[in-house]
Amino acid sequence: MLGVEDVYALRHKVFVEGKSQRQVAREMGLARDTVRRYLATPLPEPRKRRRSRPVLERVRPRLEQLLEEWSERSTAKQRITGRRLQRALREEGYEVGITLVLEYLREWRRRRAEVYVPLVHRPGESAQTDFFEVSVELSGERRKAWLFLMRLMHSGRDFVRLYERQDQLAFLDGHVRAFAHFGGVPQRTVYDNLSAAVRRVQFPRRALSERFAALVSHYGVEPCFARPGEGHDKGGVESRGRGVRLQVLTPVPRGDSLGELSERMQGEVDRLAPERVWERFASEQPALRPLPDVAFEARRLQPVSVSRSALVRVEGAWYSVPERWAGLSVTAWLGVEEVTLSLGAEQVSPPRQRFGGRRVSYRHYLGELSRKPQALRQVAPELLAELGEPYGRLWALLEGERGGHEAARALARLLRARAEHGEERVREALEACLAGDGRFDELAFRRSLAGARERHEVAVPEALRGYRVERASARDYDRLLPGGAL
Repeated sequence: MLGVEDVYALRHKVFVEGKSQRQVAREMGLARDTVRRYLATPLPEPRKRRRSRPVLERVRPRLEQLLEEWSERSTAKQRITGRRLQRALREEGYEVGITLVLEYLREWRRRRAEVYVPLVHRPGESAQTDFFEVSVELSGERRKAWLFLMRLMHSGRDFVRLYERQDQLAFLDGHVRAFAHFGGVPQRTVYDNLSAAVRRVQFPRRALSERFAALVSHYGVEPCFARPGEGHDKGGVESRGRGVRLQVLTPVPRGDSLGELSERMQGEVDRLAPERVWERFASEQPALRPLPDVAFEARRLQPVSVSRSALVRVEGAWYSVPERWAGLSVTAWLGVEEVTLSLGAEQVSPPRQRFGGRRVSYRHYLGELSRKPQALRQVAPELLAELGEPYGRLWALLEGERGGHEAARALARLLRARAEHGEERVREALEACLAGDGRFDELAFRRSLAGARERHEVAVPEALRGYRVERASARDYDRLLPGGAL
């Protein structure tokens, strides 16, 4: 077989120099059929010589057997390596080098590798959803949080939100907010087999959790799931999650709350989105299903009992409620950022605490504190912070003049006055009393409180407004009304 340079010389002699095929064959020592063939096909496929590999032929059956056996007993972190295979073969008496084993292992993996199919994402057809672990800094404390990300696959429009936990409540809340953000609902969404959505995997089917089934029914969206352990089935959201962490969460963001950070982060994601994303979203948004008239209630309903300390325990955290609820059963609506506790028409909504946390408002105990000066003295700093001024000035004045015990008794009497006269009237009277020489005269305070009683105006008919009555009976008023008997 001629080399490339010889073929070039042969063709040059014939086509450029004008020599005959017979003359070229004689000069190059070739048969005329050979010259004719190279003129018709300038670069024939080179013949591959099969190199004999006796060692590979000898160990191939055992290599195949080991790989098949071990593939069922390996994981991503405890995977088969070439050196481990070589060691096993040498222990069985095979003399084999590491290069041969590595080459064979690479080829074995190539044959078994999955081939990915390029997909087409039509407007409004699909979205992908996932959680990602991130780090944030809240009030100077570095903490772990979870990034909820839903991505419309046609346009590439993203919704992002940070949550304290990767639980079902955050999962449902993220869907409600995402659909509202997009202004519509895609036909289907793709997920991992996370416990917030799937109660049991019965491959290829899934048994949905009760709350997630209610959500997809409410919005009319079809849930689709990736194969177990195959996260690349939703590679769009997987790669975008890494991008969001590097794009808007680096350096670690700082803020006072996850809600504040989420709003800032969503603004940055929208601002940095390429122009093509907005162009595609303009065509995708009309293709989304319209939102239902009422949003899905993502909060979880839970009945709880109130202790004798007027405390309830929800998800491992304690919250205070009005003292008159002690010993009763109330309803807790557990949300992502707050807990709403209700008894009939009354509600309290404290911020949600982490597991083991405690949120006590001493305003809920004013009745008991007005009867228990010693208890009031024990919690005075917390109570005064809730009541605000001028109670802080009053406490400092009383404590300096009379001591802590008498100051607590005086404040307890003040709390009883609040229950009788109302918070605003007591505050006004107290401000007026402290505005003078800076001293607190309790007797003057009570006189001021009594003088500040509101006078309720009585509705008087227009015909009676011009009369001044010094003494009369009810029958006299009837005579003054239009049509009354004189």
